Amino acid sequence: MFAGMASQGLQEPAFLILSALAQGPMHGYGIVKDVEASSGGRIALRTGTLYGAIDRLVVAGLVEVDREEVVDSRLRRYYRLTPEGGARLAAEAERAQTQAQRALERLRMRGQAAPALPTASSGGTRLGGAGLGGANLGGATA
Repeated sequence: MFAGMASQGLQEPAFLILSALAQGPMHGYGIVKDVEASSGGRIALRTGTLYGAIDRLVVAGLVEVDREEVVDSRLRRYYRLTPEGGARLAAEAERAQTQAQRALERLRMRGQAAPALPTASSGGTRLGGAGLGGANLGGATA
């Protein structure tokens, strides 16, 4: 793993890619569609952005190639989450949830109404941070 990578939060697209792969192996188009759905349409990964992020996640040991197949004379590569990737996703989800809870508590202390966080059983929160650099809690399209 690259120096300092473990101490920095994942950017949102990388978080959502790992989250998509937590369901099982997926090919690029499947990841793109899952990320778009999971982000409520805020994140629409372009091909270059997707594969750049996947390459960084592979180098970091968080994602690996599951298999390749030829469909309509085109190579389709499937990716899967590694055990390290699963652990990192869990840690990032916990970190994001903790930060969001702290922010909501502070808003309540100021007397501002703040909605309760969704629980995991109600769909969870869509927090996190896309590359492997600093946190990106904005809603920019990648």
